[in-house]
Amino acid sequence: MKYEWRKEEKNLYIPKQKPELITVPEQKFFMIKGKGNPNSEEFGEKIEVLYSLSYAIRMMPKQGFTPEGYFEYTVYPLEGIWDLTEEGRQLDYLNKDELVYNIMIRQPDFVTKEIVERALETTKKKKPHPLLDDVIFKTMEDGLSVQILHLGSYDDEPQSFAKMNEFINSNNLKKSFMQHREIYLSDARKVEKSFMQHREIYLSDARKVEPEKLKTVLRYMVKENDSN
Repeated sequence: MKYEWRKEEKNLYIPKQKPELITVPEQKFFMIKGKGNPNSEEFGEKIEVLYSLSYAIRMMPKQGFTPEGYFEYTVYPLEGIWDLTEEGRQLDYLNKDELVYNIMIRQPDFVTKEIVERALETTKKKKPHPLLDDVIFKTMEDGLSVQILHLGSYDDEPQSFAKMNEFINSNNLKKSFMQHREIYLSDARKVEKSFMQHREIYLSDARKVEPEKLKTVLRYMVKENDSN
């Protein structure tokens, strides 16, 4: 029976359209970092590279190799951690050219460094791309987080961020930024706006779904506010 993350991990991937507090466990990812507008050709190529590696692992048994602990599963959705450059934080509007991102696709727990190396070798032969050398395999743990399901255009996300901020303030919490992910840009105090460093999980394919029907999980890492 195939493992379906939509069914088995609803608490992480299928939230409601109102903020909720969850604990995100340790997870493994293929990831690649970048800067600039997500509508660019390069951004699309980075997504393609992540999926190529993810499917290389998913299809290993059909290529004659079954990793230890392997099970049938649905490839996890694309995710992204988003922030702004220092210059972008000084603006009173969102300049997408000043975005800093780390996009990623989660991998099953059975995936090891050796399996990753095998997938990379296979992908370089079948779908060679210079960006494959920029992909990182890493384990991360978000821990305590606030998330919400945003329904609609990415440009309308501030409406959902506002709900999350209200929830955080009402529950004696504060945002916990991800310095260990190497994309944290200091002095976030300069800009008090809804667009702060956050995670997005894309449940819809923007190439096939109308903007008003897009489903995106928005998530902030948080911790208890000890100052109160």
